Formats: sequence, C-alpha cells, structure tokens
Amino acid sequence: MTAVKSTAASATGLPGGGPGRKGGVRGPFGAGGGDGSAAEFVQRHGALVVLAAVLAVAALTIDGFFSVGNLNHIAVGAAFPAIIALGMTFVIITGGIDLSVGTVFALAGVLAAWASQYGSLAALALPLGVCGLIGALNGVLIAKARLAPFIVTLATMLGAWGLMLAVSDEGSETYVVPDGLALTPMVQERFLGIGYPVLLVLVLFAVGGVALRRTGWGQNLYAVGGNEDAAALMGVPVARTKISAYSLSGLLAGLAGALNAVWLGSGVTIFGIGIELDAISAVVIGGTLLAGGYGFVSGSLVGVLLLNVIQNIINGIGGLSSAFQQVVSGSFLITVVLAQNYLSRRREGN
Repeated sequence: MTAVKSTAASATGLPGGGPGRKGGVRGPFGAGGGDGSAAEFVQRHGALVVLAAVLAVAALTIDGFFSVGNLNHIAVGAAFPAIIALGMTFVIITGGIDLSVGTVFALAGVLAAWASQYGSLAALALPLGVCGLIGALNGVLIAKARLAPFIVTLATMLGAWGLMLAVSDEGSETYVVPDGLALTPMVQERFLGIGYPVLLVLVLFAVGGVALRRTGWGQNLYAVGGNEDAAALMGVPVARTKISAYSLSGLLAGLAGALNAVWLGSGVTIFGIGIELDAISAVVIGGTLLAGGYGFVSGSLVGVLLLNVIQNIINGIGGLSSAFQQVVSGSFLITVVLAQNYLSRRREGN
C-alpha cells in the first residue's frame, strides 16, 4: 500500500501526498497547489474585500451602523447560519451538496424545545443524536449506495420535515423552553459584550480550520473532491470520508437548531426552512468551489457575514423590502460562480 500511495502522489504531483493541482486532483492553494497568482488572491480573499467595501459604504451612509448594539445584532444573527455553513463547507469540498440542513435545523429546534422539559442535557442530546443520524444516513446512501447527493439530501429533507410535523402535531404545537433552563444563560448572555453564540462560532471555525488544513482527514476531503478515483488510488478512504462530512453537516445543523430554539425560547416549526440555500450561497461566495476540491472555512464565515451585513443594511433603509436581500444574494452568487469559472479556466490554461 505504501508503494501505491507513493506512486499515486508522484503521478499527481503531490508533495508528500498532500492535495495539489496536477493530475486532476484539486486541492487548496497554499496546501500543495498554490501558485501565488492574482487569480488565487481573488479566489481566497475576494469576499473579504467586498465585505470591507460594503462595511465602509454602510459606515458612511447609515447612522449608528457601527454601534456596539448593531454590530452584536449582526454577529449573533450570523452565528447560527455560520454553524450550518461550516458543515456545508466540508460537504461541498468533497464535491457534494446537502439540501437537508434547513429542515434538519428546524427539526432540531422542535426536538430541543420538546426535550428541554427534561433538562439541558436532553435538549442538546436528542436533536444532536437525531440530526447526526440523518447526516450519517445521507453519507451512507451517497458513499455506499452511490446515489446522487441532490436526490438523497432532498429525500432526507422531506423525511425530516415529516418527522418535525409528527413531533409538533402537524405544526399546531409550539413547545416552549422552560424558564430556568441551565443552557439558556449560556446562549442568551454575553461575555465582554460579545454574545456566547458568537464565541462558540469562533471556536468551531478555528477547530474546523485546523482540522481541514492540518489533519489527514482534511486532506482526504480535498482529495475526494478533487478526483475521487485518484484519491482511491492514493489509499484515501473515500466512503468513510464522505460519510464523515455529511455526518458533521447534520450534526452541526442540529447544534445550530437546538441553540436557536434556546435563543428564541421555543421551537418554531417554520423557522430555518430554506436556510440551506443561504448556507450554500455563503460557502460559494466565500470561495469554495461547487465542483469540490478547493475551499476554506474562513471564506465561508466571511460569506455568512457578508449576507447578514447586506440584510442589515437593507433593513436599515426604509424604502426597501426585506425581500430585496434575496435579489442581492442571488446576484452575488451568480457573479461569484461566473468568476470562479473564469479563474478556473485561467488556471487550467496556465
């Protein structure tokens, strides 16, 4: 097996077997495949440049935009979608997609609110267990049965929706988180003026970034997304890697939904439906390729912040409907995908 790995790495131009760009295996720039070009800079930092520009314009045109209260409102509002986007990043890097996370998020909120009557541990354990299993089911069907990710996650999205309706009596029952729950202060209060959900997001993204860039598991994600057949020749456990990515996506969506229910004080059945589209948009806007094999969690975080800042600006402008935010987000997404295709063609031509 050692000889096979060495030969595959040599054939694909991978220094030390890490992900690269040659031989059809795409990997992260700066992790064996970077070329230091302007195209690389745009791919990695384009969303951050746009975010900085949007913030500068907002600071000049909207009174009180940079107030502590408004900034904390933006940060907390972005926290729960960011947790979902983190899991989505892992999935998209493998070349897949997860359409179930929005409904899984809503299901987790209902389960957490229902289980909160039995304490904080139950309020977390039940949604995490159920949503983690849904994610694992996605991974097994995609990796082992070789079904299309779009079809599988669409099916589990419908299944999660049905389960949520069953638990909530067709949506007519809204479970309320009881007063005095030990978990509530850890979600609703602040530390040094920063909401605890924001701090949790920073920790999760730091851990996710290290895992993605500095561990064999992260390199396996890149290899599978770059070229699945070449990754198998290199000895990468393709099926196990995909299952882990989808399991984490379901688990993180469940965590976000459970914490959101505690934040709101109830499990609202319709809250979060459609958030999977925002998560996908944020990940792609942040620079992760939909084709797989390239991406980074920091870009996804920037993408989530950018979309939430735009929404905050639109809400602050009296003459614009909140629905206009969807138009802006869609325009951003189309522009980014077009830019990604152009940059990819340039790199392939070099």
